[in-house]
Amino acid sequence: MTESEKQARIFKVLSVGTRVRMIDLLKRRSLCVNALAQVLKITPAAVSQHLRVLRDADIVTADKRGYFVHYRVNEKTLAEWSQTARSLLEMKE
Repeated sequence: MTESEKQARIFKVLSVGTRVRMIDLLKRRSLCVNALAQVLKITPAAVSQHLRVLRDADIVTADKRGYFVHYRVNEKTLAEWSQTARSLLEMKE
């Protein structure tokens, strides 16, 4: 995958406000689908659809705890995304 393809993929995932809010919440602590749905005021089904996109992009990971699956941000991927986005947005002299 080229650098421009990586950048486009990142911004495509982040193009939905709900996903950005989910990432921000999951940076602070891990949460299950129902907790995310309650905070975001959307249905658990909608949360699951957004989590599928975020998992496919490797920006969130799942951790099964008993009957519940808790999600958290993949810090390594977040750092890579930060660097990739920065390389596009920084002015070069």
